[in-house]
Amino acid sequence: MDSFTFWGFNLDAWITIITVLSMFSILLFTKWRSDLVFLGAIGVLFVTGVLDAKEAFSGFSGTSVITVGVLFVVVAGLMYTGVLQCIVRFLLGTPNSYSKTVMRLMIPVAVLSSFLSNTTVVSLFVNIVKMWAKKLGVSPSKLLIPLSYASGMGGVCTLIGTPPNLIISGLYEEKTGEAMNILATTIPGLFCLAIGVLSVIAMRRLLPDRKVPESAFESTSDYTVELRVPSDNPYIGKTLGEAGLFHVKGGSLIEMHHFDGSPLPITEDEPIMGGDHLVYAGQIDELIVVAYRHQLVSSDHHVFSIDEMDNDCQLRTAYITFGSSLIGKTIGSSSFEKDNNVTLAAVARRGERIKEAPRNVVLQAGDTLLLVCPKKINFKTSTLKDDLHFFDSDEVPNIGYGTLISTGIMIAMVVLSACGVIPLLQCAFLAAAAMLICRCCNMEQAMRAINWEILMVFAGSAVLGLAIQKTGIAEWLANGVLDVCGTNPIVVMTAICLVGTFITEFISNTAAGAMFFPIMYEAAEKLGYEPYPFLIALMISVSSSFATPIGSPTHMLVYGPGGYRFSDFMRIGLLMNIIILVANIFIVTLVYPLQHL
Repeated sequence: MDSFTFWGFNLDAWITIITVLSMFSILLFTKWRSDLVFLGAIGVLFVTGVLDAKEAFSGFSGTSVITVGVLFVVVAGLMYTGVLQCIVRFLLGTPNSYSKTVMRLMIPVAVLSSFLSNTTVVSLFVNIVKMWAKKLGVSPSKLLIPLSYASGMGGVCTLIGTPPNLIISGLYEEKTGEAMNILATTIPGLFCLAIGVLSVIAMRRLLPDRKVPESAFESTSDYTVELRVPSDNPYIGKTLGEAGLFHVKGGSLIEMHHFDGSPLPITEDEPIMGGDHLVYAGQIDELIVVAYRHQLVSSDHHVFSIDEMDNDCQLRTAYITFGSSLIGKTIGSSSFEKDNNVTLAAVARRGERIKEAPRNVVLQAGDTLLLVCPKKINFKTSTLKDDLHFFDSDEVPNIGYGTLISTGIMIAMVVLSACGVIPLLQCAFLAAAAMLICRCCNMEQAMRAINWEILMVFAGSAVLGLAIQKTGIAEWLANGVLDVCGTNPIVVMTAICLVGTFITEFISNTAAGAMFFPIMYEAAEKLGYEPYPFLIALMISVSSSFATPIGSPTHMLVYGPGGYRFSDFMRIGLLMNIIILVANIFIVTLVYPLQHL
């Protein structure tokens, strides 16, 4: 393969270029699973001989990938002992101005994101923020973009806050044999965060004021609700039109079938029989009234009838947490309702109507469920808290030994690593073991908390970065940057960070970090400078995706609930990209002065 060259690249390089471009095109324009796409890319590079077996699968044994996997267990301990829920409840408060509201929101979110998964933090906050916004008289769309921005900017403040930091620091350690401190990005990250918060406040007029779909616990939510006609219903024998069940206030009939599951035509003349299932979509408060007036019951009658609903049950709302055992399943195919003495009445997903019966919906993290529950739930004995977060509830896990222990474990992990007493990977293993030994989470909860898809993407990104470096693409790109930008190190640093910021608007920030590491490293060495400050700047830039909703998973988490349009992110995000880039270069070169090799 070495004998073939075209435009300065050999065959291995062209295979790598085509593989990378194809992979990113698939991720951008299809809904294929990202972990399978990255695995396929690794397979292509291995089968074609671009990488040997050791190189192709080196990402799966990399210390940064293992560290991320172990940290999922640490986060599980914090989640299941109520640390995060308590922080949310007690830090938001009731500020009296928009500026104070933004600071009260963004700073705690950024602090949490410095040590925890950004998606976990945002998924925990998103519905709380919608409740909070209503209480403060502010449109949620004014707060949900700042929420997502804060999680991204907070993540860069430590090496464990976001995957690109870990992968870049891991690659740097492999190159030099020197490990970066866990707080290496803290001062630059905090400076950029402060600039970011002030910028959001200054540019608040650019944030949209949308009339968003209300959160699922409010009366105007858009739901799909499945109801059943009991055998003693007075409307049996009448048609849907005669019974007033075809045109209903606040919703529409989208599906009807017999007790045996056979579908029925949805017309006004269709007769009603005992056991019929009626599926409505619309406003939940109005649909519940329809159910009461027409004496319809839940599709699964083991929990409540009309009388039981009044006396012993209540409507409660909850969203599915990341790591929940319900993800990828339907309520109808599980024993969840029976085991927890609840009935699923409705499902909402990012404000969008789900066109199927709620018990047949394949659930995703962040889905909002309307449940009919006993008036009192003992969360100490129920397994509900393992899978759901009841954001409309006054119940908050009690601060006890578990809460204090898990907090202490997390703090000890960070301090020991930051002080260089124990390397980060060993600290993470000790912290995870401590969480399990102290029963902050059990083995099943710990395993459910590990996001294997993220780990696959993480490992695949590292392998792609290796291929880009091995085939000479990184060196060619670095030379190209130097030809265009000259030999001024700050100009070169700015140029690469600018391209990195742009690229990460469309691809995974982990992949962007792995791709640009060899380019930045090569450029710094060719200029004759120590690469360390260049890589710190790169860490911040590849996590600075503000201008598109697809630039970050957290943007997608708030996109639906905020009622946003694609252009909403661009209006404020393009300016944010420039502002944070300037702040990034300024503070990094100030904190880490450029030094010749």
